[in-house]
Parts: sequence; C-alpha cells; structure tokens
Amino acid sequence: MISGYQSALSGLSAYTTRLQSNANNIANIQSEGFKKTRVTLSDVQPNGVRANVEKIDTPGNTVLEENGKGMEIVEQSNVELSEELPQSMLNSTFYKANLKTIEVIDETTQSLLNIKA
Repeated sequence: MISGYQSALSGLSAYTTRLQSNANNIANIQSEGFKKTRVTLSDVQPNGVRANVEKIDTPGNTVLEENGKGMEIVEQSNVELSEELPQSMLNSTFYKANLKTIEVIDETTQSLLNIKA
C-alpha cells in the first residue's frame, strides 16, 4: 500500500505543477511578449511521475501600438485561453483522482488496523 501512496503523492505533485502552469499562463495572457509554459509528465521508477516544465517559444500575435516615438510592432502573449481552460479543468480532475486514491488507501489501511486490533 505504501507504493500506492507514493504514486498518488507524485501524481498530486505533478498535477499541482500543471495547475500552477495553467494559472500562470492565464494570469499573463495580456502581458506583452509573455511565453507560455507546458508541463509534460514522465515516468519515475519504481512508482510515480515527474513534471517537466518547458517554455514554448512560438511567437504571439503582433499588434501595432503607438508610443512616444511613433508606431511600433509589439508581440503579444502566445497563450490561448481556449487551450488553457480545458487543460486546467482536466488537470483539476486528475488532481482530485489522486486525492481520492489517497483517501481509499487510508480507509483500507484503517480497516486493516481495526481488523488486527
């Protein structure tokens, strides 16, 4: 059962990182030149996952803005809200699934201890 805890805890950590990335991307959607991050998951032996954060350097939309020297082309953020919202909903669901796994392991352990006692 300890391996179940380890798997669920590493999942919680990984999905926390993914949710933080989503939140940071959404918070900076209006920031000029901001580059979004993406989190990929990889296996960790014996039981678990690791979150790998990488910056996505694709260019954002460009707009023409007036400044004190005249008109200037400014690159906007490359964050797409239509990608971030569904991803944050999925990541939240996966986070909750890992929490539920910990609850079930805890209840099972408690039942076993009650039987032994």
